[in-house]
Amino acid sequence: MSSSEQYSIEFLQGIHAMMIDIDGTLLRGNLALPGLVEFFNFLNAHNNQFQVASNNATKTLAAYQQKINAFGANLSIDNILTCSTVTALYVQEKYPGGKVYMIGQSGLEEALTQAGIQIITGMQGKVDAVVVGGDYSLTYEKLKFASLHIQQGAEFIGTNPDLLYPTDEGLVPECGMTLVALETATQVKPVIMGKPNHFMFELGMKKMGVQPYETAMLGDRLETDIQGGQNAGMKTILVETGVDNQETVISKGIQPDLVVCDMSELVAIWKELLR
Repeated sequence: MSSSEQYSIEFLQGIHAMMIDIDGTLLRGNLALPGLVEFFNFLNAHNNQFQVASNNATKTLAAYQQKINAFGANLSIDNILTCSTVTALYVQEKYPGGKVYMIGQSGLEEALTQAGIQIITGMQGKVDAVVVGGDYSLTYEKLKFASLHIQQGAEFIGTNPDLLYPTDEGLVPECGMTLVALETATQVKPVIMGKPNHFMFELGMKKMGVQPYETAMLGDRLETDIQGGQNAGMKTILVETGVDNQETVISKGIQPDLVVCDMSELVAIWKELLR
């Protein structure tokens, strides 16, 4: 029996827009997950709006576009939303022309710079915020400077709460582990920009010009994709190609509207429903 057989699927008839997680849903590391091209072809054929939305702040929008399109999809930059984008917008609105200390990589750096935010290294003056994303070259020195800035009153901002990130090697440390270390050191809780908090979902729906009742969130993580989509008023679909599955739905007590094995199964269900 497939994962979907115990669920009511009629809600798909009212869905006209989707927010779609990337890592663990569309991709696993450098690999495309089953049904990727078929899924986007289906959405385009039925004029469904979509935003692919990632909690990973390490890659630029152009890098994601190139990576996904290399497998045969047809995404524009405007179809892609990351927690870096959301973070930069938040900082730009709260501290226009402000200064931040950043832990992260090129995706976050590019988003902040394009928003007119100055990135400070070390302890070169007071900063408005410490912004933390995933960082594959995390060092003690980076943690030290971030901790000192937070202790001196800088707002503590995390791009996403994810502890682990699915790759073709397995699950590896993500931004959330750095946030835990800094929160332990400073006793200050970060403001989280990515899923499951509302910032990313609201921006995605605003870009598409849609309402929550006609939008579904598709992702592989219960605590971020599914819980966040539900909090935003969306329908939710869990795909079992990443972190969570039908067993963890039961153990974690977070119930999506539908669970599917992969994108190919979702497309097959949707096509049958629309006949």
